[in-house]
Amino acid sequence: MARTPRPADAAWGATVLRVVAGAFMAGHGLQKLVGWFGGGGLEQTSAGFEHMGLRPGRPHAVAAGVTEVLSGVGGVLGAATPLASAMTTGTMTVALGKVHGRNGPWITKGGYEYNATLIAVAFALAAAGPGRLALDGTLLRRRAGLGWAVGQLALGAGCAAAVMWNAGRSAPGE
Repeated sequence: MARTPRPADAAWGATVLRVVAGAFMAGHGLQKLVGWFGGGGLEQTSAGFEHMGLRPGRPHAVAAGVTEVLSGVGGVLGAATPLASAMTTGTMTVALGKVHGRNGPWITKGGYEYNATLIAVAFALAAAGPGRLALDGTLLRRRAGLGWAVGQLALGAGCAAAVMWNAGRSAPGE
């Protein structure tokens, strides 16, 4: 007979989700900024951003890398969860819009399943809260709920739209 999960079980589930997703997100940013974990570093990332139409490439690469590191560290620590979630949503929305969206959903074809999954994780964490062993609710005020989840989604997607719009305006010939 299956038992009903206790609230503490869900809190530990949120903890594992945020720590794992946050660590990968921070690592993704470090790939861009310093070339760790097999990344190309800032020069290669800047060139790639230029090619994608995110011009000028270097400031966009720095902004993306720093945002990914900060959102990942926020996730690992469970700190400012709605803001960290919005940062994840924003960078993943740009990745979806500029690179992966045209390839369909499956990552095997260069698609957006990873981006969409991280956006869903960000939404879930903003809605449910960061779980156990988090700075939110301990040292910082805990903010969670559907309103925070929808708000982070709107903020992240809105910032992503602004970045892509602005990059398109400053990219000659596009």
